[in-house]
Amino acid sequence: MNGIANYQRLSRKRIVFLAGIGVFLLLVGIADMLTGSSSLTLIDTFRVLFEGPSVKGKYNAIIWGIRLPMTLTCFCVGASLGLAGEQMQTILNNPLASPYTLGVSSAAGFGAALSVIYGFPFLPFVWVNVPLSALIFALIASVIIAYSSSRLGGGDTKTMILFGIVITFFFSALQSLMQYMATQSQAAEILHWLFGSLSKATWAGVAVCSAVFVVIFVVSIKFSWTLTALSAGEDRAKSLGINTALLRVQIFIMSAILTATAVSYVGSIGFVGLVAPHFARIYVGEDQRYLAPASAIFGIAMLLVSSIISKRVKNGVIIPVGIITNLVGVCFLAYQVMRRKTA
Repeated sequence: MNGIANYQRLSRKRIVFLAGIGVFLLLVGIADMLTGSSSLTLIDTFRVLFEGPSVKGKYNAIIWGIRLPMTLTCFCVGASLGLAGEQMQTILNNPLASPYTLGVSSAAGFGAALSVIYGFPFLPFVWVNVPLSALIFALIASVIIAYSSSRLGGGDTKTMILFGIVITFFFSALQSLMQYMATQSQAAEILHWLFGSLSKATWAGVAVCSAVFVVIFVVSIKFSWTLTALSAGEDRAKSLGINTALLRVQIFIMSAILTATAVSYVGSIGFVGLVAPHFARIYVGEDQRYLAPASAIFGIAMLLVSSIISKRVKNGVIIPVGIITNLVGVCFLAYQVMRRKTA
């Protein structure tokens, strides 16, 4: 009975913790909307939000046209990258794994560069071409990795990582080729996309990214028990009757879709998928029922804080948020290496 009581008490603590972090996210989200060169107060912001997007005015255009889409993009992209990173680390049993480890980001970068130079996929709505092209090539890379690792390596982790490295270098080389062939203005646009930026956040991107995250998150709930078992070890998972090779391919496809959708709208934002799951594990452990939502929440928090910093570095200028997340990620990696060495 003591064991059951302790488990119930631990579960309640985890739920309370997640609820507390959720409230924190709302406060940070409001702070993100208040941050900028325009002198908007908290009262002005809430007044504009309650008035709605139909009211004409300078502040309404700033909030509903720029700041609110950027803040909501932090929520959907941060959640997507956080969850995708957690899934990657679980199926690969590698604490340094992330959506970018397996080449999804580099493939998306090539797709974006190809669209900037040649206009692929040649749709009449020009603003759709770059994110759609990035999404297409990210999914192509994901399918290649999933199929190759399943057919040639039986879905084991080493084969999947090796194919991911191959895909990463292949599309990185194609990225460099596109930048070499680009004009000066095209190269600047490609570079801005590769930095990862929230400045081009749109309501369409928020809607698509949010819908994909909700669907994948709901589907992933049914894998909670099997992923928790897999995190305890390959042999233990197999002894429970779990087809680990099939599970890895299924989870990889879901995490790849999450990553591809997120980066297709905001560009390459690195380290969120690597760092967020580590913080989540510190507070909620390996139970996937809590680890998955916690990873998504920490991904949102990391992106929101990075967004605020990117607006504060230089007045009137928004630094690409990917630069901030890379700096945070590098510091975190250095800390992890030093901690392991002294342990």
